[in-house]
Amino acid sequence: MSHAVPSSTDVFVIGGGPAGLAAAITARQRGFRVVVADGSRPPIDKACGEGFLPDGLEALERLGIHVPLNEAFPFRGVRFLSSHLSAEAQFPDGGTGLAVRRTVLHRVIAERAEQLGVELLWQTTVTGIFTEGVQLGGHHVRARWIVGADGLNSRVRFWAGLDAGFRPRLRYAFRQHFRVAPWTNHMEVYWGARCQAYAIAVDGEQVCVALASHDPGLRLEDGLKELPALSARLQGAETLSTERGAPTGNRTLRDVWRGNVALIGDASGTVDAITGEGMGLAFRQAVALADCLEAGELDRYQVEHRRLTVRPRWMARLMLNLDRRPRLQRRTLQAFRQHPEIFRRLLALHVGALPPLHAIRDGLTLGWGLLSA
Repeated sequence: MSHAVPSSTDVFVIGGGPAGLAAAITARQRGFRVVVADGSRPPIDKACGEGFLPDGLEALERLGIHVPLNEAFPFRGVRFLSSHLSAEAQFPDGGTGLAVRRTVLHRVIAERAEQLGVELLWQTTVTGIFTEGVQLGGHHVRARWIVGADGLNSRVRFWAGLDAGFRPRLRYAFRQHFRVAPWTNHMEVYWGARCQAYAIAVDGEQVCVALASHDPGLRLEDGLKELPALSARLQGAETLSTERGAPTGNRTLRDVWRGNVALIGDASGTVDAITGEGMGLAFRQAVALADCLEAGELDRYQVEHRRLTVRPRWMARLMLNLDRRPRLQRRTLQAFRQHPEIFRRLLALHVGALPPLHAIRDGLTLGWGLLSA
């Protein structure tokens, strides 16, 4: 444990990953006493794409967190690639995203939380929750609010009776890092017949590659064989990390709070990794949750949580229409090349720079482009 277990606190956060630490930081910024407990020891790693889109980066900076640029890599837009076709778009208004190793990010966020006075209990397992607090083995900690930030298979969600909701057909993602000089300042998405891969530089000498498919047995080595353009980029490159895997998909819960318990991050429902929005969304949820804790109105968090997830889930469904449909992938990229303004506006919508009404207009234009490509 990092500190002795306190007898009471205002906010007790269960789960010390980025989502939990973000919830702790925003609550602490509003003057609450905050404790975070996690059974792991930092820095905590997890399979993820490691890229922040501009709106996610803005949410990170609202927490007072600034990742050292010598440990990260800025990127300017998104590039789609399928067979011999490619299409790209820049972020609107000269915006930038930022890619950073998950372990680096966790270290920086944990340092920020500790700087603000959050009590961090590492290697400390929460064994239950009750009306007035949490149980850590033989210790009972009284808490006004309990935040479940313990991931996809959240125990807090189960304990609070919040498991009801839509369960998606999961996809499976695997991630690894390669020592290779960055070849682009874009986040690249490679579309194949059975899988997609994402490639993004996380510093000046390594690239993060993540592969997602419906086949839990399709690991990176075999998946890259179906993506020759990306495979050629990585030819002979040294691997810098072990391959990590995690399920992904769109999951919506009926409720994300009950009584004095609220859920955040993957514990509160998921957005498919194809959007690149997971961490950025969790940070925006943290701000909304802190506002509701300050007002003492968790029912408002339910409304805000749903509002925040509408756009990412809509974009996930739109992009997953291309999954395992090579012909549609080619026609979409041809349409993007013939009508580059559509791709630019869809990317602007994706990062929150355009209102949803534009999606209707661009969807009609894109539909016509696919028919005529």
